[in-house]
Amino acid sequence: MPAVFVHGVPDTHHVWDDVRAHLARTDVVALALPGFGSPVPEGFAATKEEYVGWIIGQLEELAGPVDLVGHDWGYILTSRVAALRPDLVRTWAGGGASIAGQVEWHPIARTWQTPEVGEQWMAEFSAPQLNALLQANGVPAHRAEENAGRMDAVMKDSILRLYRSAVNLAAEWEPGLVNITSPAIVFWGIADQFDPVERADFVAKSVRATRLLKLDSGHWTPLQQPRQLADVLTQHWESVPA
Repeated sequence: MPAVFVHGVPDTHHVWDDVRAHLARTDVVALALPGFGSPVPEGFAATKEEYVGWIIGQLEELAGPVDLVGHDWGYILTSRVAALRPDLVRTWAGGGASIAGQVEWHPIARTWQTPEVGEQWMAEFSAPQLNALLQANGVPAHRAEENAGRMDAVMKDSILRLYRSAVNLAAEWEPGLVNITSPAIVFWGIADQFDPVERADFVAKSVRATRLLKLDSGHWTPLQQPRQLADVLTQHWESVPA
C-alpha cells in the first residue's frame, strides 16, 4: 500500500521532493499530472473530471489501497478521488485549497477562468515573474527558481483548461465529500495567501478530519515545512492499522 502524492498548480511532482526526503518509507509515488512536466495523452482535455479519472487509473494499477496526499489542486482532486473510489484509499491527507463552504477563487484564478484575458496573462507571464511570486510567498529561493523554470506553454494551457472547468467547483463537488470514508487529516499554512487559513476549519469538518494542522508557512507548505509535514504524515499513516 504505497503513499501517493499529488501536486497542485502551477507545480510539478517535484514539489514533494523535500517531503519525500524526510520520509523513512520508500514505497512513495509522486504522480506527475498530465501537462505539468508530463506528456498530455491524446484527446485529454485537462478538465477537473479528466484529471480525477486519470488519478483513479493510476491508483488502480497499484497494489492495494493507498495513503493518498494532495496539496492545492492536488487536495481538490484527491478529495474527489477519495469520495468516488473509497476502495482505493486507505488514508487521505490534504490542504491548501477549498471546495467546501463559501469558496471564492483568488484573483489570479479568476483571471485564468476568463477567456482571452487568461491567454493574455499567460502570454505575458514569465519564469522570472513566477520565481518572484513564489519567493514573495515564502518559498526558498532555490526551490522557487527550480519550480518557475518548469512552467512551459503546455502547463500554461493545462492550467487555463483546468480552471475553466472548475468555475462551479464547490456546487458540483462539495456534496460528494460526505462519501469520504478514509481516515483524514488536513494541513494548512497559517499565512496562505491564496486560500486563507480561516477556511481550514470548515474544510476539515467537511471531510470529518481527525486532525487539523496549521503550519508555519505560506501557501506552499510542502516546500516551506517539508520535515514537519513529513512527520505529520508519518504519524497519520502509523495511526491507522494496516
